[in-house]
Amino acid sequence: MAWPRLLAWWRLCLGLLTILVCLAPCVNLQPAENINYNLVHSWADKLGMELFHLGDFITRRKEVQESFKDAKVVSRNGASIVDSMAKEIEMMMDLKVSAVRRIMDTAENTALSHQNDMADKMFSYYSAKEMLEPGDPVPPIPTPAPDMDKDIGEPLIYVQPKVVVLEPRPEFHNTPVNFSVSSVHVPVNVFDRAPDVIKAIQWSENLDQIFRDNYKNDPTLSWQFFGSSTGFMRQFPASKWRKDVPVDLYDCRLRSWYMEAATSPKDIVILMDGSGSMLGQRLDIAKHVVNTILDTLGTNDFVNIFTFAKEVTPVVACFEDTLIQANLGNIRELKEGIESFSPKSIANYTAALTKAFELLEETKLSSRGAQCNQAIMIIGDGAPENNREVFELHNWRDPPYKPVRVFTYLIGKEVANWDDIRWMACENQGYYVHLSDTAEVREMVLNYIPVMARPLVLGRHDHPVIWSQVYADIEDTKLSDYLWDISQCEYQKADVLEYWQVHDRMLEPSEMHRRKYRRMKETWNQPVDSNVYQFMTTVSMPIYDRRENATRIANILGVAGTDVPINEIKKLLSPFTLGVNGYAFIVTNNGYVLFHPDFRPIFQGYILKPSYNSVDMIEVELLDDDRPARDFNPVLMTIRDSIINQSTGSKWMLVKNHFDEMKRVARIKRQYYWTAIKKTPFTLVISYPEQYGVSRMDIRSDQEIHRISIKGTNLRNVFSGKRWKIHPDWLFCKHSNRTFKTPEIELLYFLERMSEPGWRWPGSRSALPPEHAAAMFCDRQLMQALVFDARVTGWFSNNTSFNSKDDKGNEFKQRFGVTVAFLATHSGLTRWHEFHSNAAEESGLGESFSQNNTRAIDEVWYKRAVDQHFVREESFVYSVPFDAGESNSEILVTASHAIFHNEGGKTAPAAVVGFQFQHSALYKLFHNITGNACAVDDKDCYILDNNGYVVISTRVHETGRFFGEVNGAIMKRLLEENVYKQVTVYDYQAVCFESKNDNNASSMLLSPLFHLLRVGKWLLHTALWYIVQLLQWAPGVSSHYADMYGDSNDTEPPPPEPHPEHHGRNGNGHGKKDDDYWLRYLTLHRTRLKPCDMKRELYTLYKEKDNVVYNMTAHACERPFVVLPIPFSNLILLVIDQLCPRDGTVVLTVNPQPIDYHLPVNDSLACYKQAREFNRMRPHSCISRHANESGIKLCGKACSVYANLGLLLLCHILSRWL
Repeated sequence: MAWPRLLAWWRLCLGLLTILVCLAPCVNLQPAENINYNLVHSWADKLGMELFHLGDFITRRKEVQESFKDAKVVSRNGASIVDSMAKEIEMMMDLKVSAVRRIMDTAENTALSHQNDMADKMFSYYSAKEMLEPGDPVPPIPTPAPDMDKDIGEPLIYVQPKVVVLEPRPEFHNTPVNFSVSSVHVPVNVFDRAPDVIKAIQWSENLDQIFRDNYKNDPTLSWQFFGSSTGFMRQFPASKWRKDVPVDLYDCRLRSWYMEAATSPKDIVILMDGSGSMLGQRLDIAKHVVNTILDTLGTNDFVNIFTFAKEVTPVVACFEDTLIQANLGNIRELKEGIESFSPKSIANYTAALTKAFELLEETKLSSRGAQCNQAIMIIGDGAPENNREVFELHNWRDPPYKPVRVFTYLIGKEVANWDDIRWMACENQGYYVHLSDTAEVREMVLNYIPVMARPLVLGRHDHPVIWSQVYADIEDTKLSDYLWDISQCEYQKADVLEYWQVHDRMLEPSEMHRRKYRRMKETWNQPVDSNVYQFMTTVSMPIYDRRENATRIANILGVAGTDVPINEIKKLLSPFTLGVNGYAFIVTNNGYVLFHPDFRPIFQGYILKPSYNSVDMIEVELLDDDRPARDFNPVLMTIRDSIINQSTGSKWMLVKNHFDEMKRVARIKRQYYWTAIKKTPFTLVISYPEQYGVSRMDIRSDQEIHRISIKGTNLRNVFSGKRWKIHPDWLFCKHSNRTFKTPEIELLYFLERMSEPGWRWPGSRSALPPEHAAAMFCDRQLMQALVFDARVTGWFSNNTSFNSKDDKGNEFKQRFGVTVAFLATHSGLTRWHEFHSNAAEESGLGESFSQNNTRAIDEVWYKRAVDQHFVREESFVYSVPFDAGESNSEILVTASHAIFHNEGGKTAPAAVVGFQFQHSALYKLFHNITGNACAVDDKDCYILDNNGYVVISTRVHETGRFFGEVNGAIMKRLLEENVYKQVTVYDYQAVCFESKNDNNASSMLLSPLFHLLRVGKWLLHTALWYIVQLLQWAPGVSSHYADMYGDSNDTEPPPPEPHPEHHGRNGNGHGKKDDDYWLRYLTLHRTRLKPCDMKRELYTLYKEKDNVVYNMTAHACERPFVVLPIPFSNLILLVIDQLCPRDGTVVLTVNPQPIDYHLPVNDSLACYKQAREFNRMRPHSCISRHANESGIKLCGKACSVYANLGLLLLCHILSRWL
């Protein structure tokens, strides 16, 4: 019995042993053992030490820090800084106001003295569109005599263009100008030889002298101009009108600076007849009228539009019971609403007028809206009655004062009921217009401006000073839609050319995704600093007619103004005093920013956003409070109210600052200070980080310029060589009467002047009126700091230790491919030293680096280095360009390190040092340290920066990408384990694209741009068809072409679903289905621009130095990775076990995503914002009534029926015969 039992035990043990042996290989292959934690730790330590020693040697950071030992650290007084800046801006703006007032006085007096002059139709003037420069070909005199002008019944007049010498001037953005004369711009819809126009051009030529005197007194003046109520604009200095736009849409009377000066703020209700008779051309004209009225409104005006048939309906449903602010976003919403309107049934004028009056009364009682002028504008083809009882009830309660003006626009050529609709206007201090053609719409609509201006003119002595909001010089927002349509056509052209090269491969899903992503990246390009447009604000004043009989017509002559470029205001803010990551911005009475470091008015690099100048301050100051989108913190709202009320105050807040193309984010505590800019609607706000902004660097008295000059120091020698530059946007010194090729040449000029005996520091950037502007100005504090920094860092650019004969230096250059070492100081000075393979290349003098890295404390690498100092002092910040792996060029790694100076318990950033080296050398170093461990298939190794971007990958094409797009599953784990933190950043200035419906052809009449676009599109489609035929891509395509492009309404077919047979071919090439598929795919599906909100999920490393996650080892597939910080850097090392299954469906991205507010059907973002509108401060000036206005009877002419009597008689005869 014992033997069988023993045998059974033996078999059992043998079986267990066999199982263990079989399982042993599986145990050995468990992923947990593929990643050795200690080995990875050694890699990270070795890599960190190698890079730190490289940076320490190349940048000589300790020597740089030692150079600043004689400087001192002082406290920064925010309240004093903001007060000083506000006074500087106030003095500058007083100069501009004084200049405009002189133009206004001269214009009124000149018009009065020339009131009896006769209009000379042969008068020759400098036309901005037609004047010639010496050498330009003179256009031939037309022969025979020109045709008759149909409007005036006389031969057209030809006057030969005048010749003028123009010279480019940098203060006018290199526009060729002439300072002896002014030029005149006449809109396309204005006939310059009409008696009232040419007479005003004649007498206004006398303004040239005051223009010249103004510029002589204040050489910082930009464009000066007189905008006439007849339509032309006289501008000084003279310049040619730009011709790089397809159609000249400019009319000074539609610009905000003109409209707001000519009329006080206004509440307007537009009533549009929705009866069945308003069809065809009448509807087109009516819509054109509405759009033109909307174009005359600004952000201090309020408006709404109602159509009326049996019922009164708002064109935008969510705006039903309110007046909305006339900003660009809301105006765009109203225009889109009126575009889709179609007439119905019978018009109920009584209900419409009652609705309008009740809305205006409720607005006034609730203290909303403009609280100044009020008006109703009626657009229709005739009223059945005059509705006297409605006016008696609502508008005639306090005679002779009538609080609401009524303007009426009668539409149609043959109309009978004109008397009642004219009566409405004449009896309610308004104006009546009869319109029968779209060509006359603009001129007729603008007749309401002089009527609204009557109280101003009758007052005579009160000339309100108006400051406009920010705008893009002479640009029109209609061009944005045009440019976007052109961009889409370019996309289609590119698609066809690409298909010609790659054929069916272009239709593969990966290629389609790549192309779509590339184009979306282009739309995300929102540069903060761009020279495409010149942004400015304008100060303007109305000009009144002072003639004896002027009280009978209360005529406004026009508006005088001058531009103030935003960049010129920025130069007065002295960014040096705010330090790194400090900034200033200005807020208007409406809460909108005049400028801000996060003001991004353009997208795709050159297209203005649809509502670019309606950015509220709370939409750019993002609090770090984790609230949902547009749920703004009450603390921020309180600060905003204090700012728009022009109070003085201060507050600290935790905020989220995004930077570097909105792909990185920092969470910091900031101090804010604000105060009013007196006599303007603006409030200045400054802000700087509390952690390192409360203290700043300063020099000691024995280091001042005049003292070192006395000791024999040559200031020019301090800036020897050519390896240095200064911040191009800062105002170090300026000369009012001289211009310099570069900021560096200008600086050297002033350094020589400072060395001369008797040098005195000018006291202010601007002089108080009366003007005695100094020829020169220097920012004393900035210049003292700059000269000190240059003296103590002069050794950096010429450091002999960088010489190639130095063994260690030569070794580093060869191993790491170091290309340049650089130094930037807090005073805006940048020095560098380039490394070359031989001495012959030394003549390059650092041009490649200095071209793109001259902005010192405003460079991203400078800001990041200063922030990194508080994570770990002894560390460098490393970065590579975004998506660098997609390019074929050599990738450079940028490393930077902040130098802080400590004194008396205070610390302040003094400079940042850094270097650039080849990415391939870093990859080689990483490979040498890790051996082949990361080159095998079972491991993936990454080096990520503190925002989650790939710096090193075994697949080079992943360099610069966000890691969440490379391996979303592991990035998600890093978030869960608190390696990274997700930070949501909202973009309230985003642009989205919605499908464009072209079924309503009336919109095509509103602008010549649409006609050009249609012609361009036809030409493009025709060209594409011929290309296809000639290249024989797809036989039979012509049969599809008519189906695809034959729609008379320009409707676009929907994008087709991929057909499973689209790769099939027949014997002659492509199959029929294949042809149809690619052609339909390449067809342009047009979209329109739409303001929208987006959000980005950005990432940042947790700043805890001893994060427990860095002590965790890999554990099978539960944790298939090891992550460790790389010492002395902002990098982490991530090693992943590739044997574990990977969830490829998880993708994290930093790309913007639209925010879904779960709005009701047909509601838009404008509706959502209107329901949450913010407080605003009304302009101080409101002149809406005058006792003498009731005596003015001018209210528009009655209809002229006699012109159609012949037609009526003919119709009568025909009706009798037939």
